[in-house]
Amino acid sequence: MEDKQSNNEDILTNRQGHPVTDNQNVRTVGNRGPTTLENYDFLEKISHFDRERIPERVVHARGAGAHGYFQSYGTFGDDPISKYTRAKVFTDKDKQTPVFIRFSTVVHGGHSPETLRDPRGFAVKFYTEDGNWDLVGNNLKVFFIRDPLKFPDLVHAFKPDPVTNLQDGERIFDFISQTPEAMQMITFLFSPWGIPANYRNMQGSGVHAYRWVNEEGKAVLVKYHFEPKQGIKNLTQQEADEIQGKNFNHATQDLYEAIEQGDYPEWELFVQIMSDDDHPELDFDPLDPTKLWYKDEFPWVPVGKLILNKNPENYFAEVEQVAFGTGVLVDGLDFSDDKLLQGRTFSYSDTQRYRVGTNYLKLPINAPKKHVATNQRGGQMEFEVDKGEKQNPHVNYEPSIIGGLKEAKQSGKDHTPYVEGEVKREKIDRENNFGQAGETYRRFSDWERNELILNLVNTLKPCRKEIQDQMVEYFTKCDEDYGRRVKEGLSSEEHSPMETHRGPIGSTETEQAVQNAKKMGHPSDPY
Repeated sequence: MEDKQSNNEDILTNRQGHPVTDNQNVRTVGNRGPTTLENYDFLEKISHFDRERIPERVVHARGAGAHGYFQSYGTFGDDPISKYTRAKVFTDKDKQTPVFIRFSTVVHGGHSPETLRDPRGFAVKFYTEDGNWDLVGNNLKVFFIRDPLKFPDLVHAFKPDPVTNLQDGERIFDFISQTPEAMQMITFLFSPWGIPANYRNMQGSGVHAYRWVNEEGKAVLVKYHFEPKQGIKNLTQQEADEIQGKNFNHATQDLYEAIEQGDYPEWELFVQIMSDDDHPELDFDPLDPTKLWYKDEFPWVPVGKLILNKNPENYFAEVEQVAFGTGVLVDGLDFSDDKLLQGRTFSYSDTQRYRVGTNYLKLPINAPKKHVATNQRGGQMEFEVDKGEKQNPHVNYEPSIIGGLKEAKQSGKDHTPYVEGEVKREKIDRENNFGQAGETYRRFSDWERNELILNLVNTLKPCRKEIQDQMVEYFTKCDEDYGRRVKEGLSSEEHSPMETHRGPIGSTETEQAVQNAKKMGHPSDPY
């Protein structure tokens, strides 16, 4: 006779499917104990609880996410977009491609305030008909470094001190004072652009130059820019301090509540194109991720829209376990020769195998929304074998004539760039570390420059004089007024709260900050 209770989906069970009849008391000798070893439900429950967390992301630990879709316009200006790329996610304008986005802060841990001065992650997973495409970017359109060998040192300098466990402006600027290519990023980071008001009102950027490849195998360099339809909003340090005193989850809450209320966030995707060569007419290398491609020279062309319309059902299963990689590209999309991009391409997928597990791509949030057939086998948490519908189960290799998987047909010509040169360890030729940083400073509005100087001075005041002097020299090379104002601020006798405590970068409660906040205007367009 069928037990109706055992099939009731509302009945609590353990992971073996056994109904749990008492979830309040362990099994003991008498009602006072001692506890017996044969407490199977308790041992299973507490053992799983002990292992509930996976390693936190080294960077981008604090995050929020949502589901939605991307829809291409199918054109690039007056041209069909197929002139530049054969990627179906762009050429099929009638198809809505499902996406998942994870927004994040970078340096601090999983429960750190979302008001800290920090770049914001903007990572998009496109579940295309040709498999997944990950665009792993930030809100800011440039980065601190251009060589992947420096990345661990950069992160260590911005992370808390290994002894005090406090983030320290002196450690940060000690590293930056020896890293002049960071001046553009520092100028953005210490301005109001360093603290977006929330995730809905911030930009997204691929940062790096990528390649688009068409049917003939011809390629162009591209950069991606997501612009929020809700408008761009940034915070002064004073405004961020006030929000943090009341709510350190404000950005996650804002995103979640907007979607729940049907106020779906939307971004328009713009793309810049450049021919794939050295461009000697430019005073910078177009592959340099510390540089902008100014829109007056390389116009932003709208190519599609991205809308978020569904919140995650489970934070851990989706937002925490989602795994991105810069190497996750589909046909028609390709890498550029950007050294930092190529270094990230190894690092990102490698860290997901460590953090989530060998079979992380089988989790629903990471799995493509198309059939997968591979000869990869085993590893922790393997629960099904990826195979073709007619594959001989005895054949887990390729090539084979007795029923194994077969190679796919090429959809277009390969892009085959010619590469020649000596293998060496050298910097790029056109570093130009200060030109664009100075231009960014000059393009800022007055209140943004005021806020930038205030935040830099407050963070640099506790630093050793040799670090201050080096940074003033850098700022002066960017722009004379920029350097002069930082130098005057450091020479001022006005008390800075940072002089007695090296707290979060830019933190301040001075009257000047209050006045700056009152002068808020629309953000500048420094691009």
